[in-house]
Amino acid sequence: MDKIYNQEAIEKKWYDTWEKSGYFKPEINPDGKPYTIILPPPNANGNLHFGHAMFSVEDILIRYHRMLGDAALWLPGEDHAGTETQFVFEKHLKTLGKSRFDFDRETLYKMIWDFVEENRGNIRTQMKRMGFSLDWDRLRYTLDPEIVKIVYQTFKKMFDDGLAYRAERLVNYCTKDGTSFSDLEVIYEERKDPLYYIKYGPLVLATVRPETKFGDTAVAVHPSDQRYQKYIGQEIEIETVLGKSKIKVVADEAVDPRFGTGVVKVTPAHDPNDFEIAKRHNLPLVQVIGFDGRLNKKAGKFAGMRVKEARLAIITEMEEKGLVEKIDYDYFHRVGTCYKCKTVIEPLPLEQWYIKTKPLAERAIEVVKTGKIKIYPKNFEKIYFNWLENIRDWNISRQIVWGIQIPAWFCDSCKKWIVTEGNPPAGGLCPNCSAETLEQDTDTFDTWFSSGQWPYATLMTSNKDDFEKFYPTSVMETGRDILFFWVSRMIMFGLYKTGEVPFKNVVLHGTVLDPLGAKMSKSKGNVVNPIEVADQYGADAVRMALMYGTAFGHDQALSHPKLQAMRNFTNKLWNIGRFIIDFKPDNYISHPELEEVLMTSESGSLQEMLKRVQHDEDKKILLMLEKTIDNVTKALDTYRFHDAADALYEFIWHEFADKYIEVTKERRAEAQPTLEYVFRTSLELLHPFMPYITEELWQKLPHKDKSIMITKWPKYENQRDGNT
Repeated sequence: MDKIYNQEAIEKKWYDTWEKSGYFKPEINPDGKPYTIILPPPNANGNLHFGHAMFSVEDILIRYHRMLGDAALWLPGEDHAGTETQFVFEKHLKTLGKSRFDFDRETLYKMIWDFVEENRGNIRTQMKRMGFSLDWDRLRYTLDPEIVKIVYQTFKKMFDDGLAYRAERLVNYCTKDGTSFSDLEVIYEERKDPLYYIKYGPLVLATVRPETKFGDTAVAVHPSDQRYQKYIGQEIEIETVLGKSKIKVVADEAVDPRFGTGVVKVTPAHDPNDFEIAKRHNLPLVQVIGFDGRLNKKAGKFAGMRVKEARLAIITEMEEKGLVEKIDYDYFHRVGTCYKCKTVIEPLPLEQWYIKTKPLAERAIEVVKTGKIKIYPKNFEKIYFNWLENIRDWNISRQIVWGIQIPAWFCDSCKKWIVTEGNPPAGGLCPNCSAETLEQDTDTFDTWFSSGQWPYATLMTSNKDDFEKFYPTSVMETGRDILFFWVSRMIMFGLYKTGEVPFKNVVLHGTVLDPLGAKMSKSKGNVVNPIEVADQYGADAVRMALMYGTAFGHDQALSHPKLQAMRNFTNKLWNIGRFIIDFKPDNYISHPELEEVLMTSESGSLQEMLKRVQHDEDKKILLMLEKTIDNVTKALDTYRFHDAADALYEFIWHEFADKYIEVTKERRAEAQPTLEYVFRTSLELLHPFMPYITEELWQKLPHKDKSIMITKWPKYENQRDGNT
């Protein structure tokens, strides 16, 4: 063996060997119990970031269950990532002096497709570098025709069942990205803005948005507010920067009498609360801000101005006319921003497709409450229930080109929508009135609508009989930040489409922060490339560092001292191997009564070793090994990866290397069988965490199993056999 561990040579060597030999396929254990994990699909156009390094958790589970003898399938996938990818492509177009509006829909889609295909595959290479043992022959992509077909079928079924419907409501619209978003994709920030107290005839009201006043269709007060009883139901005359007009005063319990003066202006087309007030009082919607973020012609001389510019211009003119009573410059409030570009979200009226979520959510709540799905760590159950119990209908329309176009056609003759499973209505004719005036909706599905169907869509379209064998899947392991975006939606869709839960356990990991404890983001410039870190410390060290020392489910900062500690651990393993293998004593005499036990990993071998060794130190380390097997197995079965990693590190470095190896040096020949047995078993326990170095060292030790991958989990006589 080399004197110094060469991580680069060894980590490059093993992955191809494993993959070519078919060890990542569930078919290596044809009679094993099915065990399935569906990879959360990364952006097909992206690169590995440090959040993806947490796929190590899934690899630990899949390798562990493979070693238990399960037919373990880890199915890979890639996501077209609609809004995100188009956002990146539009930035690329900007560098060329172009925009998406310079191209028709078909041309733009083809350009983005080519853009994605140029880089697609990068992330696969990077995941292989990290040792992730996925069955790449089963790779699925969200834009695969078979996947798209299933998405279309689901939408059609939901439409027929009355769960998908079209309605005009206020949507969360980003005027920069040019699309609407669901409530979950709006990030609220605490901001300080001026609160303007403006005169509305005999009344004074407070607002932060004077620029929307041209869309006011009423003034509202609380019905029990004694200050304004005489105005309720009356019309008052107001003066504006565009002249005089009249406006009605309505009473509504949604008004907070403690806010401002207790009087609010009602702008139904630009505020969700006002929209609801308008419905209750039959008030019209008057839109004054366009989808380009500029005021429209209803704003008169302010038309064409952007919101901030118009706000300043309007309030300046109102002050000149004496229409501003006062301004509070220290008003703090929550402002919705686009999760992608941080632009302030505009609530705008738009007709969209919605999913009726209440009935879906009720079933999703039930399966967790009854234990059909378990969430780890358990404290996330409360958050899950809270969101689903307060869920609102989901807007799934996106005004972008890149994605799965909604299979719905509008007939301009009979004014009805026709939904199909993908193909245009027969003969291009409206099935209701036989007119030829059909036009397909240009919107695409929200990406979460397609990825929410991922567990069953992938298995229905991969190998024959995969769905029947591997669904429901065993574990959905992902970041806690997409519990609502993705996990809850997969549960709702899975129950709706298949009648069964999509997975039995949900395992949520925390966020990996930068070394200073800040969230990594491209805008901050603090994104860390895990491949660069793996090149520095070794993939094994990176994987182990992510598990060691931080309670699973908690956030952790990327720690270079911890990475170095795990790199030191790989060196320690290598040096232990050199001591046991390369420096095997010359006076070592074979112990026939131990050889058979030493060469096998079969159940009971540890107990046989205990019967045959004579020295108390040998018995002690074997008993400690037995306890370590038990602790690590239980920790993995309960998703306490940090406990397993900590136990292995403590046993191998401190109990085995620092103590046992040192005290047995004077009787080395006698202790050699125990040294080999304990080290080989330790490597087997450590293999799911650090696959490369454990494989290299394991192959150098004597054992009956001639396979080229560690495939058996250490067991002992009284241990349960199989899965929890």
